[in-house]
Amino acid sequence: MAVSRDEIVKPRTDKREYRRIVLSNSLQVLLISDPETDKASSAASMDVGVGSFSDPVGLEGLAHFLGAVSFLQHMLFYASEKYPLEDSYSKYISEHGGHTNAFTDSEQTNYHFDVNSDCFEEALDRFAQFFIKPLMSADATTREIKAVDSECQMNLLSDAWRMSQLQKHVSNEGHPYHKFNIGNWETLEVRPKAKGVDTREELIKFYKEHYSANLMHLIVYAKESLDKLQGVVEEKFQAIPNHERSCFSFPGQPFLSEHLQILVKAVPIQEGHELRISWPITPWILHYKEGPMRYLSHLIGHEAEGSVFYALKTLGWATSLYASEGDCTSDFSIFEVGIDLTDAGHEHMQDVVGLLFKYIMLLQQSGVCKWIFDELAAVSQTGFHYRDKNDPIHYVVGIAYYMQKYPPEDWLVQSSMPTDFNPSTIQMHLDQLSQDNFRIFWISKNFEAEAQTLEPWFGTRYGIEKITSSTIQDWMQSAPGKKLHLPVPNVFVPTDLSVKDKKEKVTWPSLLRKSSYFSLWYKPDTMFFMPKAYITVDFSCPLANVSPEASVLTDIFAQLLMDYLNEYAYYAEVAGLYYWIGNTNSGFQVTVVGYNHKLRVLLETVVKKIATFQVKPDRFLVIKETMTKGYENYKFQQPYEQAMNYCSLILYDKAWPWMEELEVLSQLQADDLSRFVPMLLSRAFLECYVAGNIEQDEAETISNQIEDTFFKGLNPICQPLFSSQHPANRVVKLDRGMSYIYPVEGLNTKDENSALLHYIQVHRDDIKLNVKLQLFALLAKQAAFHQLRSVEQLGYTTFLMRRNDSGIRGLQFVIQSTVKGPGQIDLRVENFLSMYESKLREMSNDEFKNNVNALINMKLEKVKNLSEESSYYWNEISEGTLKFDRKECEVAALRQLTQDELLDFFNDYIKVGAPQKRTLSIRVYGSPHSSELAADRSQELPPNCVEIKDILSFKRSQPLYASFKGGVGHMKL
Repeated sequence: MAVSRDEIVKPRTDKREYRRIVLSNSLQVLLISDPETDKASSAASMDVGVGSFSDPVGLEGLAHFLGAVSFLQHMLFYASEKYPLEDSYSKYISEHGGHTNAFTDSEQTNYHFDVNSDCFEEALDRFAQFFIKPLMSADATTREIKAVDSECQMNLLSDAWRMSQLQKHVSNEGHPYHKFNIGNWETLEVRPKAKGVDTREELIKFYKEHYSANLMHLIVYAKESLDKLQGVVEEKFQAIPNHERSCFSFPGQPFLSEHLQILVKAVPIQEGHELRISWPITPWILHYKEGPMRYLSHLIGHEAEGSVFYALKTLGWATSLYASEGDCTSDFSIFEVGIDLTDAGHEHMQDVVGLLFKYIMLLQQSGVCKWIFDELAAVSQTGFHYRDKNDPIHYVVGIAYYMQKYPPEDWLVQSSMPTDFNPSTIQMHLDQLSQDNFRIFWISKNFEAEAQTLEPWFGTRYGIEKITSSTIQDWMQSAPGKKLHLPVPNVFVPTDLSVKDKKEKVTWPSLLRKSSYFSLWYKPDTMFFMPKAYITVDFSCPLANVSPEASVLTDIFAQLLMDYLNEYAYYAEVAGLYYWIGNTNSGFQVTVVGYNHKLRVLLETVVKKIATFQVKPDRFLVIKETMTKGYENYKFQQPYEQAMNYCSLILYDKAWPWMEELEVLSQLQADDLSRFVPMLLSRAFLECYVAGNIEQDEAETISNQIEDTFFKGLNPICQPLFSSQHPANRVVKLDRGMSYIYPVEGLNTKDENSALLHYIQVHRDDIKLNVKLQLFALLAKQAAFHQLRSVEQLGYTTFLMRRNDSGIRGLQFVIQSTVKGPGQIDLRVENFLSMYESKLREMSNDEFKNNVNALINMKLEKVKNLSEESSYYWNEISEGTLKFDRKECEVAALRQLTQDELLDFFNDYIKVGAPQKRTLSIRVYGSPHSSELAADRSQELPPNCVEIKDILSFKRSQPLYASFKGGVGHMKL
C-alpha cells in the first residue's frame, strides 16, 4: 500500500484534511477527514472506469443496467455474498439517515451513498462487498430489466433524451458514441433471448471483465482522522480483485465527413424552436490548465452588450443562449451553442446562424486577449478559494467522477482555475469552430410535414441537408449589421474579500424593525466566515393573485424585470453575484446572493428598476410568447408531475388552473401591464431578510434605502396595507375519515404512462406530530420503494415523501406506471399500508431506537453554507411559523417519543380505515388505461369515499386551515 505525499491543491478556506493512498490492488483512494461533520452524514463514492461505450454489440444498455441511475442501482446494489438478503444494503442506508444512488456515463460508472456518521463503517463494508462478491440472481435480473425498460418508457417523450439520442444517431456507426446507451426490454431481453444469449450470464461476464480495482477510484468522507480512515479502507477494499485492465479508449472523433456541414431538422414533442450548433474539437482535458473552454464559453455565451445573445435579443429573435462543452471523453470533445428562438427568430434562422459565425470570426481575428484571460482566472481563483461547503455526498461524487481525468494534485481544483495563459492553445480551439466542420440541429414542430426519417429508438422525426461553407458565408453577409464586440472589464469582480469581525455567536435571526409597511430581519454570519451575503426582499401585494389575470400579469412583470436587467446583471453573475426576481402566491420577491463587496450596487439597481418600471411593448410580446409556450407545454409534463399540479390546485385556496391563465394570457396587451403595475405596487408590505458578511448598521442602511424608495416622498409608490389586506396562506382541509378521488385523463394522449398521487393529509404544524410523521416516513420510505417498485414492478418512478403545504403536513405516494392503471395502483398502495402495519407492530425496540437516532442525527447535521442557512430561516419567516429553533425542539420531542406513540399515530392518521385519516388520490390515466377511466368512474364508491368532479366546486365546499401568515406580526386568521 502506497501513501502519496503529493500536495493536493485545496481552497484556502477549506479546513478538511486530505490524503491520497493506493492500495496493493491498485485501487486509488482519496481520504477526506472533516471533524466538523459531527453527527452528520459521512459519504463515499466509487467511480469505475467503464461505461456505456463498453456495451457489447447486441446488448445496448448493459453498462447502464449494471450501474444504473435508479435508487436501487438496478443490479449491483441488490445483494452480496456477505450480505445476501435482497435490499438489505438500501434498507440499512435508509434506516440510518442516508441515501444511495448511481449513474452511468460513456466511460465510467459512479456509485455513491451517504449515511449517519456513527453507522458509516458498517455501511462502508456493505458498499465494498458489491465490488468484491456481488450476487446477481436470475429473479432480480428479470425484474430490473423491467425497471430499465420502465425508465426508458418514461423518457420516450422527453425532448432532452430524444435530441441527445438523435445527435448520437447522426454519427459514425462504428464509433461507440453512436450507441443506444439506455437499454430497454427489447435490447436486454427480447433480442438476446432470440439469439440464445442469457442476459444474466452476459452481465456477470461484463462485471468480471471490466470491474477491476486498477480502474476504480474511491473517495471516503468522514469525521474520523485520516489514519483511522486509512485503516478502515485498507481492511474493507483490499479484497477487490485487480485484473490489470486497461482504460477504455476509442481514438478519434465520432463524426465522418458525411456527418459534418449538415443541417438536421428535427421535430420535438414540446412547443418551441431551438438551434444547436456544434463542432468537434480537441478534448479540453488535454489543456485544462490553459482554460480554452472557459475562454470560449465565456465570450460566445456572454449576454451583455456586444454579445451574440444581446444582438439576438434586441432583434427579438432569441430568449436564451448557452455555449459550453457538450458530450466529451478523453478522446473527443464537442463544443455546442444552444439558442432558444422566438417565432420571429425561427423565421430568421439563417441570420441567427450568420450572426453567430460573425462573432466567432471576430474572436478568431481579434486574437486572444490576456486581460480577459486574467479576469477569468481571477474570478475562478476567488470562486475556488471561497467555494461554499456542500453536502458530503455531492462533494464526493463531484470529485470521484474526475479522478481518472486529472492528476492527484488537481483532484479538487480540476479545470475550475486556469493558470497558464497560452494564446496559441486558445486560438487553436477558436479556429476549430470553423465553417467546414459544424453540425446544426434545428428543432421545431414546423418541420412535421417535411421531416420523415425516424430515429429508431425514440422515434424522433428528422431530415438532413448538406450546408457548405459558402452558404454560411452568405448567411454571414446577409445577417443584420448589429455591432458585435468583446465585453468590457467587469466592474463586479470583488476585490474586498475581508470578513467582518463578529464578537458574539448569533444563533437565530432577529427582528430589527417592524412597522405597518416594513419589517427587517437580520442574521450576521458567525459560522461560515465567508465574504458573502444573502438578501431577500418580499413584496406582499394584495392584487398580485386575486384572479388568473392578476397572477399572470404579476408573473410577466417579474420576468420583464429580469429581462431588462439581464445585460447589466450578467457581469455580476460572471463575478459570482446572483439575483432572482419571481412572483409568489402573495406578490413577488427579490433575492440577491454572493460576494458582499458589490452586492449593494446590484441590489440598488434592481430596486431602482422596480420603482421606475416601464413596459417595453416589444419585450412584452417576447415574454408573452415564451410564457404561452410554457403553458402549452404543461400537457407534455410527466403524468406524475401533472398529478402533483392537480394536487396543489385542489389544496391551495388561491391557485388558478393553468388553462385559465393561458386563456387570459392570450388576451393581454402591453397596456394592460402598464395599468396593472402601479395598482399592484400601490398597496404593499415589504419584508426584508439580510444575512451574512454584513454589519447591522449596513443592514439598516439597506432597508432604509428600500423603504425610502417605495414609501417616502410627495407621491410614494406604495402605501401601507390595511390590516385586512395582509396575505394569508390558506389550505383546504379534508374531512376526517374521508377519501377523495380525482380521476382525470392525461393531458398528452400519446403518453402511455399513468400516474397516481396518494396524499394523506395529517396535521397543521405541530412539533410532536411533525416528528411522528417524519419518523414514519423514514421507516416506510425504503420499504415502499422495494415493495411497489422492485417487487411489484409498478413503475420506475416510485417514491414516498412528506409534503408541506404552508404548514399543513402530510404524506404522499407518487407512482408512474405503464403496466397498471392508477385505480389499480391506488389499491396496491393501500395493500402496502395494510402489509406494513404488521411490520410496524413487529419492529424491535432496537430497530425503533436506531431509526429515532438516525432522524435525530439528520436534524443535528450542521448547515453547510450561508444560502442553506438563509433559505431555512427565510422559509420560517415567509410561512409565518417563525420556529427558528424547530430542529432543537423536534430533537427534544424525538428523545421522548415511544414506540407505542408511533403506533397510535399510525392507527389514527395513516392506517387504512383510520378514523382521523384524510386521503386524496389524484389519478392520471395514460393512453393504455384510458378505457379504465370510464369504468372506474362508473363503479360504486365505498362508504366515506367521494369523487371530485369539479375542483373549484369542491374547494368552495371545504373548510380551510388557519393561516400562520397574515397581518403585521403574522396575525392569525
